[in-house]
Amino acid sequence: MPAERISAHARASRVAGLYAVTPDVDDTALLLAKVAAALDGGAAVVQYRNKALAPDASRRQAAALARMHAVRGGGLLIVNDDPQLAVDIDADGVHLGEDDAGIASARACVGPDRLIGVSCYGDFDRACDAVRQGADYVAFGSFFASPVKPHARHADIALLGRARTLGVPVVAIGGITAANASGLIDAGADAVAVISDIFAHDDLPSVTRASSAIAALFARERSREGVHR
Repeated sequence: MPAERISAHARASRVAGLYAVTPDVDDTALLLAKVAAALDGGAAVVQYRNKALAPDASRRQAAALARMHAVRGGGLLIVNDDPQLAVDIDADGVHLGEDDAGIASARACVGPDRLIGVSCYGDFDRACDAVRQGADYVAFGSFFASPVKPHARHADIALLGRARTLGVPVVAIGGITAANASGLIDAGADAVAVISDIFAHDDLPSVTRASSAIAALFARERSREGVHR
């Protein structure tokens, strides 16, 4: 019996909450353990990103992550930069930066049902254009100083509320921690993308606790919205 088809729209509705972006870790077993710990803490999305590995090693690591992710179920799995890799490991989608494949060519590769997310930095016009071309979610940042990208362009927090008019999930990224995420959520972020505040911990329970602390901010926001309806 064929697997149930999941539409891009259905997947996009799950881009909400903690969006965990993997660090540059060579040790695949350690990476899988940390991602599992983040999922245990409530991560809704995992993006595989490793800029340090050679392409063949990165593909093997991504495939191992996909196998683990399929067994565990739960959050979405997104691949950074590489539409073909997203297809090959049966990920939920691909995330594109300004130097990556265009949306049309990525869509031709990943098909109609996988997600395409686009980094828009601090550029609202880029986000508008991305949505017109078929992007399923948009990401803005950096909002705070980031140890991963210390020279990243800064984004104005007002973009998050403005981008709510685009009709797709809005992701905030850049130096985000449990201590500063609330302001971004209040401003309109559907999800916050986090690397260091989760994965910089050496022990797995700390990874889970850090993930839980951020996921809890979204649960609190949903509860507050329910009260005010």
